[in-house]
Amino acid sequence: MAAALTPATPLRFKPYSTLRFLSFYSKNPTTPRLFPPLPRRPVDFHSTFHRQRCFCSVISASLQSGEVKKTEFPEKKVGEMGNKVGEFRKKVKIADIKGGHDEGLNRVGQTLVVMGWVRTLRVQSSVTFLEVNDGSSLSNMQCVMNSDAEGYDQVESGLISTGASIWVQGTLVASQGSKQKVELKVEKVVLVGKSDPSYPIQKKRVSREFLRTKAHLRPRTNTFGAVARVRNALAYATHKFFQENGFVWISSPIITASDCEGAGEQFCVTTLIPSSREAADSPVTAIPNTKDGLIDWSQDFFGKPAFLTVSGQLNAETYATALTDVYTFGPTFRAENSNTSRHLAEFWMIEPELAFADLDDDMACATAYLQYVVRHVLDNCKEDMEFFNTWIEKGVIDRMNDVAEKDFVQMTYTDAIELLLEANKKFEFPVKWGCDLQSEHERYITEQAFNGCPEIKAFYMRENDDGKTVAAMDMLVPRVGELIGGSQREERLDYLENRLDELKLSKESYWWYLDLRRYGSVPHAGFGLGFERLVQFATGVENIRDAIPFPRTPGSAEF
Repeated sequence: MAAALTPATPLRFKPYSTLRFLSFYSKNPTTPRLFPPLPRRPVDFHSTFHRQRCFCSVISASLQSGEVKKTEFPEKKVGEMGNKVGEFRKKVKIADIKGGHDEGLNRVGQTLVVMGWVRTLRVQSSVTFLEVNDGSSLSNMQCVMNSDAEGYDQVESGLISTGASIWVQGTLVASQGSKQKVELKVEKVVLVGKSDPSYPIQKKRVSREFLRTKAHLRPRTNTFGAVARVRNALAYATHKFFQENGFVWISSPIITASDCEGAGEQFCVTTLIPSSREAADSPVTAIPNTKDGLIDWSQDFFGKPAFLTVSGQLNAETYATALTDVYTFGPTFRAENSNTSRHLAEFWMIEPELAFADLDDDMACATAYLQYVVRHVLDNCKEDMEFFNTWIEKGVIDRMNDVAEKDFVQMTYTDAIELLLEANKKFEFPVKWGCDLQSEHERYITEQAFNGCPEIKAFYMRENDDGKTVAAMDMLVPRVGELIGGSQREERLDYLENRLDELKLSKESYWWYLDLRRYGSVPHAGFGLGFERLVQFATGVENIRDAIPFPRTPGSAEF
């Protein structure tokens, strides 16, 4: 039998020690006590006793018929000895009420509860309009309130204002306005949490640069709420695609001693520097040294240098050689001192690995994956995509449809170079065979040369028979440029050892990776996709710092 204990504190039996954790309440006499205090009296664990009912959480009390059981805040018994944990219920949210083809008209006449945050408040002579949003959709619930509604005094006194959290109960009616089909005729409103007048997210528009300094509040805006929902849909679709196609999700480590990219731009993880508040006052001489004056890594936590990972690819390869098809989806880090709109120090990567596969299989998987997640967003985030199409990037829906429906064009690196050399366009970075294609080159190929078609170019990793190129590909998409980079991995032991020597990488550090080529090596391939770039591609936001909830960049690690 399972038991739920709240909170997770030292297990000392004190009367009501657990229950008092839930017994917070407002001292403001105008605000109802949401968490009534419990009586202080000894507890007899050998007899049946009754505990005062206390409010635990605000949940929607809507019945299937739309009727509310009570006109008060729902209450639940807490901690009754021997009772089962209550049934979890999905909250009825604004998206549930206003979703569907009739935008809520099928619920007219129902008594409903809405919980959320006040976006705007307009007080007129005979009626007050509250726009409430709970984050489930772009749409607000317009709540129409007369002075005879219970709790109206909280509006009159100014306690309910923009940014405040409220609980509203009322009857859903057809709206007389043109902006929405339905609205809530308020019977009762309760202030859950008031908002200070300094609340920075007001109705007036503010810049995204300003909102990056308020990352804890920016999801309450239309733009960042929509970005969060589309990001969530892309993550869900990612897992759904790979699970439906027989892949196994692998948790790759965040701390690693190897550098997958070989670029050396890694964050070091060490305990040689004192932690917490002592770190700022630590002298350099406190770091242990060897006799040669070098850092003595043997005294560090892992006994050797360790870093935050830049990729889960190497670890995914180990499981692909046992489970055949796997994928990782998690945070990665790069200590690149780049302050551009295309770079983050912390970002999420999706990295599948396919055993018994070559580059063609890799490209087919990447194409199918991208078309799948794009179609999922177009089908399930229509309101948010229409918002992006109107306010962020005109044409983003057409661009997404092109990717979902058009065939991908495959082009070799040599062909791409010839196309760019023949282009009647002057590039900032000169083009010649052997150079890395820059963002301007990639965007020209997808946006102009192929008129919006996604394109795949192959040029590195497993050495090809020509001795000049390798079996690798980048997927280029309009507006973003490179979205996916992948390759057929080098499965031949001697070739891999030679490559490590060329890059001056220690074979001892990669002994386990080399072992995969010693024991039952197979042709295998995979790719990596920067999740924030995918979010940029789907939403049209120009700066990658707006595609992740809390961006980490050089000089910025707030929140």
